[in-house]
Amino acid sequence: MVLAHERQGSGPPLLLIAGIGMDAAAWRPVRTRLAAEREVVMVDLPGFGGSPALPSDTNPTIDALTDVVERSLQELGVDRPHAVGNSLGGALALELARRGAVASATAISPIGFWSDAESRFGHMSLRATYSITEWIRPYARRLVSRPRLRRLLYGQMFAHAERMTPAEALAHMDALLRGDGFHATLAQAHGYDFPAGDLPVPATIAWGTWDALLLPIQALRARKRLPSAHHVWLRGCGHVPMSDDPEQVAAVILRGSAVPAAPTRDTARVGASAR
Repeated sequence: MVLAHERQGSGPPLLLIAGIGMDAAAWRPVRTRLAAEREVVMVDLPGFGGSPALPSDTNPTIDALTDVVERSLQELGVDRPHAVGNSLGGALALELARRGAVASATAISPIGFWSDAESRFGHMSLRATYSITEWIRPYARRLVSRPRLRRLLYGQMFAHAERMTPAEALAHMDALLRGDGFHATLAQAHGYDFPAGDLPVPATIAWGTWDALLLPIQALRARKRLPSAHHVWLRGCGHVPMSDDPEQVAAVILRGSAVPAAPTRDTARVGASAR
């Protein structure tokens, strides 16, 4: 399977992976800034955007999704890009880094650093978000025309939803409802934990200070599990920060992907196994 994707810009390749219920459009607030210095490759995960769901006999586990992204990179001729992901996409970026399949990883509010209670909260919150979105979608055009209502409706995901245009707000709703992989992927993500230990390539973990879905306490847990990573706060940003503060988010991504050349995949894996 080759994932639906968009490419823009030139320079070192930069892979962008959105979170559950979103597609490549989630990166549009920052892609022009990034494409000025990188070849940006934005992919839709299986069951979202333009990508078909995985076959019925394959569960969309974190490992399975990582496999698909890695194979798609090979099919697209993108060799060991710098990987950036948000939420579920952040976990996939870190998993690709753990395999040595990418040159670096920047994970923005990644899943996998939650407690059992926090994982249940995230799971139930996203299920509720899906149900509420189904219910309000027939009336959404009128609702999202008001900045204050946009902020209220999207408050758990965005700190400043009023900065989105009404069209962008509707596009996020439609991406969520069109994603036929949503429920199966959410079920597999529930309870996932990223293991502690050093990664074989450089990593940055960024967390929005106003993240209302994966609470910022999880950033402190990430620091303990991945002490060698560079940990930064995205000030005034929510769980999906790209439209909250495009300049701040783009700056973090560009810094995280401006690292010395990482070892080759084989060397990285040997180094990882030797520790």
